[in-house]
Parts: sequence; structure tokens; C-alpha cells
Amino acid sequence: MSAQNLSPKLTDLSQAQCDRLSYIELRLRFMGDIRRADLVRRFGIQSAAATRDFALYRSLAPENIDYDAKAKIYILGQQFQPLFTYPIARVLVWLAHGFGDGAATVAERDISDAVPDRLSLPLPDVLAAVTRAIHQRCPLTVNYHSQSSGSTQRQIVPFALIDTGLHWHVRAFDRLSQTFQEFVITRILNPVVETGLAVEKHESSDQDFQWTRIVELELVPHPDQPHPEITELDYGMVNGSIRLRIRAALAGYVLRKWCVDCSPDHRLPWQDYPLWLKDPLTLYGVEAAVLAPGYEHPGVGRGARG
Repeated sequence: MSAQNLSPKLTDLSQAQCDRLSYIELRLRFMGDIRRADLVRRFGIQSAAATRDFALYRSLAPENIDYDAKAKIYILGQQFQPLFTYPIARVLVWLAHGFGDGAATVAERDISDAVPDRLSLPLPDVLAAVTRAIHQRCPLTVNYHSQSSGSTQRQIVPFALIDTGLHWHVRAFDRLSQTFQEFVITRILNPVVETGLAVEKHESSDQDFQWTRIVELELVPHPDQPHPEITELDYGMVNGSIRLRIRAALAGYVLRKWCVDCSPDHRLPWQDYPLWLKDPLTLYGVEAAVLAPGYEHPGVGRGARG
């Protein structure tokens, strides 16, 4: 993190100290808690050094951090105000893959490009509430805006982030509809993490059949392509196909993102859909199949979908 991005309270600290303090804040904000062991493991420091880092962070931002002596864990303070600025795209990578350290800098690129990574990203405070609810395994009360229902207040039990390529979603049990579904995080407003409420067994991820079910998909070059060997090269195919094993809840998003023609008679134009799902019946019973390009439920005729 460059000096111009640092609070005046931080400018006298070394880069290594800032990295560790930034990691403390990152964990507090987006997970809700952190232990000394987390800092020791992440940076390879001694326990005594970690204790000094926590003391330093508390001296800089006493309202940001509390200590639960019974659980021996540092927790998010009630009046949290961040010391560090985090590019939200990098935070999402960290949450999804665990890459990077706490100092959320924007790296300089050797090769530039003119394509934006995303047209929209979640607000940091909304994302932080979602991820804290996931980490702490508790419900989240939200105001949610949907195309079908408009604005509604509901309580959800989130357990996973989903990157669809266009938006970030959260997979959760919805107590209003009593179903598992995805929620677009940018449509969530006023989230409240309900740490005092319990999660019921039927609301946990292992009860979500669409999440636990794995489907096997075989993708091949679109049969109408004049030069299928080019597609085989583009996608690194082995023996003319790609085989995927993926959660049923994610299948529709993946097939849409990869522009896969899922119609039984490969009717979509190959110029726009270079890949074809060889056996559309593999999507039978997959709720997210409605998102797959060209997919129709078995028994539904070509002209019967209005």
C-alpha cells in the first residue's frame, strides 16, 4: 500500500507492519474475527510479535476491534471504521481463492488492457456482512430487490459466494420461500448479521440437493462448425471434448458464461455458440438449467416454449 493511501497514523510504520495490520483489518471486516494463530500462520512470525501487532492495531483503531477472552479470539468492534482502503475486486479474489496478503494494493501491470474487469461490484459493507454471516454460520436479514418480487425484507442463511462472470451471487437458504437459491449481492441493501440466531439443520448447505449434486457435462465443438479442430485447440480438448464435473446449482451459469448450445438439435448459431452440450439429458433435474442457452425440458417441443 503506497504512502499516499495511508492514514497519517500509519505513515511511520514499515511496509511489513502495514501488511500485517491490513490483514488483521481484512479478517475482522470480512470474516468478523481473527486469532493470533491466523497472523502467525499467514506471516510466519512469532506469537509475541503477533500480540504486539494486535496491540498496535487497537491503539490506532480502538473502536474497530474487541477481544473475546472466553473464546480467546479478536472480534469486530461495534463502531468499525476502516483504516485501509481495499479494492473490492481483490477482496473477492482473496475470499474466493485465498490469494494475496492483507495490503490490498493495486499492482502495476506490465501489459495494459482496455477491457474493464467488471461493470459492477458489490459494495464493501454489503459484501462484508454477507461473508461474515457465511464465516460465522448465522442468518442475515436483508432488504432484497428482485425482478419478480420487487423490494422485500427477508432472512437468509448464506453459505457460499458464486461468481457467474457478470455478477457475484450468494447461495443461501431463504426463510421467506423456504428454498435454497442465489441472491445477487448488488441487490442486497441494509444487511444485518444475526449472530444471536441459530441455523436449523434443514437450512445448512448439506441439505441443499442442487448444491451437493454433481453433474457431469461433456462439451464438444458445435456440430455445424466447418473447422471443429480450431475449437478443439481453443479449449484444449482431449479426444475432441471437454468433460466437466460441476455442482448442479452452478451448471446453468457455467454453460451460459461459456456460450454452450444446450439445445438437443444444436440449433443455435455456431458463430455465437462454439460449444455444444453433447447430451442435454444430463441437465435433467438441474434447476439452473433454465439459464443454459437453448435448453428445453425433455418432452417440451421446439415450438412450445412461448
